Amino acid sequence: MISLVGGWLLWRLRPAAIAYVLVVQAVALALVVLVLLTSRSPLSHELVTFAMLAVTAGTVIVITSVSINVRRQIRRNPWTMHIAYLAAGILTLPPNLLVLLLLGPSLHGVLDGRPALHRWLFTTAATTIATLSARSVIGWEEPRWGPVLFVLAGAVLLLVRACLVAFGIRLRNPDAARQDVLGEPIDVLLGIVAASLGGLLAVAVSSEPSSALLAGPPLVLLDLASQLPQWRRSAQRDGKTGLANAAHWERLARSELDRAQSRAQPVSLLLLDLDHFKRVNDEIGHLAGDTVLAAVAMMLRSSVRRDDVVGRFGGEEFVVLLPGTEAEVACTVADRIRRSTAALSVPTRDTHGEHRELKDLTVSIGVATTFRFGYDLTDLLVAADAALLAAKSAGRNAVTLAS
Repeated sequence: MISLVGGWLLWRLRPAAIAYVLVVQAVALALVVLVLLTSRSPLSHELVTFAMLAVTAGTVIVITSVSINVRRQIRRNPWTMHIAYLAAGILTLPPNLLVLLLLGPSLHGVLDGRPALHRWLFTTAATTIATLSARSVIGWEEPRWGPVLFVLAGAVLLLVRACLVAFGIRLRNPDAARQDVLGEPIDVLLGIVAASLGGLLAVAVSSEPSSALLAGPPLVLLDLASQLPQWRRSAQRDGKTGLANAAHWERLARSELDRAQSRAQPVSLLLLDLDHFKRVNDEIGHLAGDTVLAAVAMMLRSSVRRDDVVGRFGGEEFVVLLPGTEAEVACTVADRIRRSTAALSVPTRDTHGEHRELKDLTVSIGVATTFRFGYDLTDLLVAADAALLAAKSAGRNAVTLAS
């Protein structure tokens, strides 16, 4: 399970993240070896139970992977589906067969053809540690059954993996958004549903192993449900920057403006445009341009508050809504963004594959406030756009307040 560095982009991570990934994978590998060397030989009925669980899980994995590939969609981590049959395995199988059941997540990685293999191996290692931890709390050789232990095993399975993965994400990107680190509320709910399904499946296969086959359709539905946040975010987020796209940003902005108007609170709007961005695309390449956009988006998220609404309007234009902010503070925020942009150093490659370090990026920013233009979003955008044009005309790399 230990990632090879070459070609897997592992070397691009922060040193602390590289060390953490390797440690987690080494611990998982050591646990697997220990289990295989020390576990007793499985009994015949345990082999049958394993076969039924493995056939069901494998069939669902193949069907869902083929479906995703045929539709050319991007899959979110199918962890929710794996919870169900792994939870059943924790409750019914000896540790050595449970380890073999962990080949399911690895099979998903192969079928989905994930480009960052070190990430997939890391999450598989985290899954391995979480699964074996859950087994240890209910009895290593012979699991003890009972409602309390069912809940405890499910909680350990979910929490250990969540903590391992969240810590890795935070090390890789300290500025990552909270939902990127902890997941969304629906992820937690689906995890609980999956663990509960795994407990019911364990009860069923303990009396009749072939009943595992009946779990196929619910597992497929679980996988579809786990993709809902991805599909929703795809409709709401800009693919190159991860920020809200224009349509979603407008919905959020109008809602914030309505709330602020009802409370008589000020709101400011920043409209940003990267200066001479066309040169980057024309002289270095569009992939380099995409890298710059992603770097600017990350800088923007770290330069404003969590409740501020940041979006990409298309091309090299970004927009930020600042609730509860008057003109003076908004101009201070805009100038901080302007200076942060000028300080950016973006590593990328040109069209010849040669390494380039893009510096001297600048941005022009127009600022409009509700104090001057009211709470209508269109009016604010028009005013901010006029101020942006004034900043461009003044020589760029400037902040202008609409008046």
